[in-house]
Amino acid sequence: MLGVVDLGELKEDLGLRGGSGRFMIIAALAILLVYGVVAVYHVRKPLPSGIDVATPWRAASDVTFLLDSTFIAPDGEQRQDAVIFDEVFRLIRNAERLVVLDMFLVNDFAGTVAAEHRPLSRELTDALIQRKTERPELIAVLITDPFNTLYGGLESPLFSELREAGIHVVETDLTRLRDPNPFWSGFWRLCCQWFGNSADRGWLPDPVGAGHITLRSYLDLLNFKANHRKTLIVDAGEDWLGLVTSANPHDASSRHSNQALRFRGPAVLDLLATEEAVARFSGAEALFDGLATAPEPAAEVSNPALRIVTEAQIREAVLAMIEGAEPGDALDLAMFYLTQRDVVRAFAAAAARGVWVRILLDPNKGAFGRDMGGIPNRQVAMELMRAGIEVRWCNTRGEQCHSKFLLHRQEDGSAEMLAGSANFTRRNIDNYNLETGVQLRGSLETPALLAAHEAFEALWNNEPGRIHSVPYETYADHSRWRYLVYRFMEATGLSTF
Repeated sequence: MLGVVDLGELKEDLGLRGGSGRFMIIAALAILLVYGVVAVYHVRKPLPSGIDVATPWRAASDVTFLLDSTFIAPDGEQRQDAVIFDEVFRLIRNAERLVVLDMFLVNDFAGTVAAEHRPLSRELTDALIQRKTERPELIAVLITDPFNTLYGGLESPLFSELREAGIHVVETDLTRLRDPNPFWSGFWRLCCQWFGNSADRGWLPDPVGAGHITLRSYLDLLNFKANHRKTLIVDAGEDWLGLVTSANPHDASSRHSNQALRFRGPAVLDLLATEEAVARFSGAEALFDGLATAPEPAAEVSNPALRIVTEAQIREAVLAMIEGAEPGDALDLAMFYLTQRDVVRAFAAAAARGVWVRILLDPNKGAFGRDMGGIPNRQVAMELMRAGIEVRWCNTRGEQCHSKFLLHRQEDGSAEMLAGSANFTRRNIDNYNLETGVQLRGSLETPALLAAHEAFEALWNNEPGRIHSVPYETYADHSRWRYLVYRFMEATGLSTF
């Protein structure tokens, strides 16, 4: 039989009588407040010096567009044209004084590696060690992401070999960056970042290999951020050569489609300064002491010209290119992930005002043997198609369409391109990841711009006799539910894109 509830007895049953109960409530509220403050601060905190920059425009010299492409040949077999890492290794072999690389993935793990995959991580390690052996005075630096050691949860034999050979390996201090996943990172910064890690105490399955890692590696992984850059700087006699790419020296990624821009001159020293900034906040600033610095920019720079853009300055450059396109112009995009809302809206607005927009996307079928279910590109593609934009899919068969370049062609014959490491996503271009892009402008007859245009035409039109892409209908997904899932993941940061 129900009776009147005695609030005093209820409080006693719940352990909330008197001061003890008030203390518990106040303590819980205080913890929530601290959690909220920490989460918000690390989303908006100041970035380290030298991050999020757009360097001055420089006269472009010896600029070359490089493309790795995987396609279906007329006989139905999958084949690949790959040139980017051949050029990377050539540049390393010819360096006399300096090699600085910043590469996101340098490892031989992640999913099932097929026999046709190229051992890029081993080749890069051997190339660096060989050149350091031949030129002991060479300064060689590899900046990379701690994912390669699963955040300290395993040893990298490749990194050990490099260090033993006198090559400096700098693992980026990701704690200095902003947090794209504040719901988790606010908690992680309070509870877990202080614990360090261990490579010999793993007890949980390695998600990318056969061994074991610690719980701490998994907890760190959930922060969803990275040094995602892919750059190379070498000396070339009295001059400098730089390369910015979307390609990783990662075995399981060796069949991906990618692009790179190689260039010469003072812009390379601008690129070097952006890498010095990463080494500096990661505790390795002394490595760059006494190295060359870029000269003062000229008051006027004629075309062709180029500049380096990093982090959110990539977003600003992309939006300026799209918003600057006029009726009759053309915008061509090849992209692995396209989700950032300002960019998506800008493309729709460009199409509405008469710009010819073509977008080639990866279908997001899978990543290293894991099903991705099409999110997020299929949901964004639905939105773009409804805005009147032409969309095609890369015809992937296990590999990824990993290219990341945007080309703007104007009616007057001029052109502009942005290419680099960054996907057009919140995580990549809203000041969470470290990213590098190169922006090039000039006449469409400029060799690198013309090569990029011809490459896109071949990918879009399946020329000559190679199947690179398939129509939108092949992977169309008009599910309202999955579209809402994409929007939620993009807005909250609860995603890897």
